[in-house]
Amino acid sequence: MIDDILRREGGFVNHANDRGGATNFGITLRTLAAARGHAVTVDDVRNLTRDEARRIYRANYCVRPKIDRLPALLQPILFDMSINHGPGTATRLLQQVLNDAGQPCDVDGGIGNETLAAAQRAADALGNALVNRLVDRRVAFFETIVAGDASQGVFLRGWLNRANEFRTA
Repeated sequence: MIDDILRREGGFVNHANDRGGATNFGITLRTLAAARGHAVTVDDVRNLTRDEARRIYRANYCVRPKIDRLPALLQPILFDMSINHGPGTATRLLQQVLNDAGQPCDVDGGIGNETLAAAQRAADALGNALVNRLVDRRVAFFETIVAGDASQGVFLRGWLNRANEFRTA
């Protein structure tokens, strides 16, 4: 999953409209500073190694938010969503989809036993259709972002392509 993220995110970018600011391998200045425990510069982001990016992704976006405990079917898309939207937002989007699928759980942005059980039931019942429902929810989320801030429209095509990479037949 991390290799797929590194492929999607690419190398160093400092786009004027990106609210995250300078990124490298998708790791923002703020994320790198939090991981290192001290302030960092744009040059620190630029010089981030793939190995450090891997460690940050695994710890902050897979293990800590418990993405690694979800059904295997959901892990790749939730991992990507966690990185792209933040773990809490990604989890809330999942929880909304689970509720819509008739698998009730609190929409609280945290993965606990209730969410894990609902996710397993939904994955068993719906299989790939569950992933497609998550893609649909994610697309709607991206469209809401752009509707609220037109400056983000420059990213919409890439965001939609990224979301649709997870769509299954």
